[in-house]
Amino acid sequence: MTVNTFKPLLSILLISPLVFSTVAFSAEKSTKPVIAVTDPILSSTKHTVEINGQKIKYEATAGGTLLKNDKQQAVANIFSTTYLRLNVNNKTPRPVTFVFNGGPGSASIWLHLGLYGPKRIILPAHAKDDGAAPYQLVDNQYSLLDTTDLVFIDPVGTGTSHVVGEGENKDFLGVKQDAKSIAQFIKLWLTKHNRWNSPKYLAGESYGTTRAAAVTHELQSGWTDVSLNGVMLISSILDFSHARYQPGNNQPYIAFLPTMAATSYYHDKVSQEDKKLGLESFIEASRQFALGDYASALIQGNRLQANKKQQVLAELSRFTGLEQNYLEQVNLRVSASRYEKQLLRKQFKTVGRLDSRFIGKDYDSGGERFDNDPSGYGIDGAYTAAINHYLINDLKVKLDRPFNVLSIDVNRSWDWHISGKQMHYINVAPYLSKAQRENKDFKIFVGNGYYDFATPFFATENTIADNGFDPKRVEMKYYPAGHMMYIEPESLKQLAQDLQSFYR
Repeated sequence: MTVNTFKPLLSILLISPLVFSTVAFSAEKSTKPVIAVTDPILSSTKHTVEINGQKIKYEATAGGTLLKNDKQQAVANIFSTTYLRLNVNNKTPRPVTFVFNGGPGSASIWLHLGLYGPKRIILPAHAKDDGAAPYQLVDNQYSLLDTTDLVFIDPVGTGTSHVVGEGENKDFLGVKQDAKSIAQFIKLWLTKHNRWNSPKYLAGESYGTTRAAAVTHELQSGWTDVSLNGVMLISSILDFSHARYQPGNNQPYIAFLPTMAATSYYHDKVSQEDKKLGLESFIEASRQFALGDYASALIQGNRLQANKKQQVLAELSRFTGLEQNYLEQVNLRVSASRYEKQLLRKQFKTVGRLDSRFIGKDYDSGGERFDNDPSGYGIDGAYTAAINHYLINDLKVKLDRPFNVLSIDVNRSWDWHISGKQMHYINVAPYLSKAQRENKDFKIFVGNGYYDFATPFFATENTIADNGFDPKRVEMKYYPAGHMMYIEPESLKQLAQDLQSFYR
């Protein structure tokens, strides 16, 4: 993930399903050469890590798993890394958690080396750029390995996972196709490791939360039912209507406003009186405004009376830190991408999309959008170096193909249809509420970053409020950081504690 590939609308999260609709790199079956498929090579190593003051011995197994079609022909080689704690009490079934990131097109390195795994990459605190190598990879004292076994999955087109034999990219690059392949992998893993009676969890970040919902639907539908104990949604996006700007859709303007409020507060663009409120109180005030006067004004459109419009402009300026004149020019509707460029324009600076605490400087300070996301190029070098170094040196993996951190080809080729009808926005939230209704033990954890413009926390709140969820089995937590809130030391510590409590 280099600076040049980190475009404003492409990050660890999603590209709009409206922009790309064709499969760009699938091969024609008739011209596909027949290549013998060999069994993947697995590398197993043993290690020790100290977590919460306790020394944990574990075995790591990294390598491929062949997926086969209904004719038992190999179609894909899925790379994964499994961590199994050794010397545990087998009287109590030990949980296993299947972990993936998003994109679509991203490998699982972010949650692997940032939060869940036994090793983590050290990044500068307080949203500073990661610079150049060497980077520091250390034992992760906050890993969840003391509580659950872990399986990190790289979907087709990410990491070193790829199609083989009779497989074609179009069979995997889509909401439904991807979910089916990951569900198939999970079932194979459960059988291979004799873990069908273990508590089972999914953990996803960004589009990985979309995947988690879709995979839940695949696993818990039909009679071959894999009942899950829960899912962990880190920086969630389930209903895309809350995050897709399009004429006539006012949902995103409402959903992003509290993130703008948090960002203006962080960058000292609010009044001293509001600063005294504290971050969370100021955000709560922005929530109430977003749901009340602001939502009403957007719905009224040109029916909004002039005096009321001025009141709304004043409040909108208060929470966004932008001038009323600009807000009137954009008709009360400022998109996230415009906001990231506009907030610090007079200082010739931009704020980040994945994490608005990060500050960037563009070649053209008068442009409409930033050149690249400073919260993307501020972390990608460290993670890319770390995963390659770690796989080769610690896990003894022989990388015979480049490790794909984030594939633009996969992202652009993604099939966003989840039904036979054309859909402008997908919404997989009903999959999770259905899982709750049909599984009394199914629970949901949601981790939100206040400074996340990729998957804004208020959009998630609105999604959870509107899709039939049992709120008693949804645990919402918030952190003063961005999309990958775990890159901030204090947020990492708190998130790890919250996840430990969720398992208990």
